[in-house]
Amino acid sequence: MRLTVNGREAYAYTGGKPFDGATPTVMLIHGALGDHSVWALQSRYLAHHGHAVLAVDLPGHGRSAGTALPDVETLADWTVALLDAAGASRCALVGHSMGSLIALESAARLGERASHLVMVATAYPMPVSAALLQTALHDPLAAIDSVNAFSHSGLAAKPSMPGPGSWLHGGNRALMRRMQSRYAEAGHGNLFHHDFGVCDRYAGLAGAAQRLTCPAWLLLGSKDQMTTPKASQALRDALAPTVVTLPFGHALMAEAPDGVLTALKEILTTAAGR
Repeated sequence: MRLTVNGREAYAYTGGKPFDGATPTVMLIHGALGDHSVWALQSRYLAHHGHAVLAVDLPGHGRSAGTALPDVETLADWTVALLDAAGASRCALVGHSMGSLIALESAARLGERASHLVMVATAYPMPVSAALLQTALHDPLAAIDSVNAFSHSGLAAKPSMPGPGSWLHGGNRALMRRMQSRYAEAGHGNLFHHDFGVCDRYAGLAGAAQRLTCPAWLLLGSKDQMTTPKASQALRDALAPTVVTLPFGHALMAEAPDGVLTALKEILTTAAGR
């Protein structure tokens, strides 16, 4: 589905079903150098089982036009504007990695319009090493390879997404490289360095937690080397979330597609309210 948000075209995948804002809505927000496709299994299942789905492409990513927005707070404003443009009155927000921070800020802004907050493969703060930021700036393809290696808990996770035998490392690397090259070819610069800088700079947990009215969940990977489970302690303290842990790495939707979907199905049947 194509929408106009703040004067620019924005894209949200609706899971193969027409979007109906009167149906319980789930927004799925990808992480750095990602797009809506990382939610392939979850978005289609939810759309065909009673939910209206908006798996967004953030500005400058995938099919959404424009340059990438400068920080988590501005991205949250964009998210709320997209919900308004789509005609969704209330929404569950689910975000992966960088997207989890955007989901948090969006839920805080939406107040009672946010029904659930699910932060997948998350941490707070979400610092990025100076060495990785330098590599991202000067040799982004090498930085992509490094992040891709650390995002998976093994070389051949099974069952895999989209099906047994899929090359998880290769698929994720291809997606990240495509996002990076398209952004550069459009004359916008270095998307890897931008996105990881957005993660590194976010410092808004305290304010967001005070405004949050919906229940929160953390969906973590016990083998996550990018956002380790112990790095979620500040989120646990501030949000009092329910924590679900899966025995996989950072790329949870690819390594544990059924596990993530099962968790989301259970979460979304939980009554809203905090």
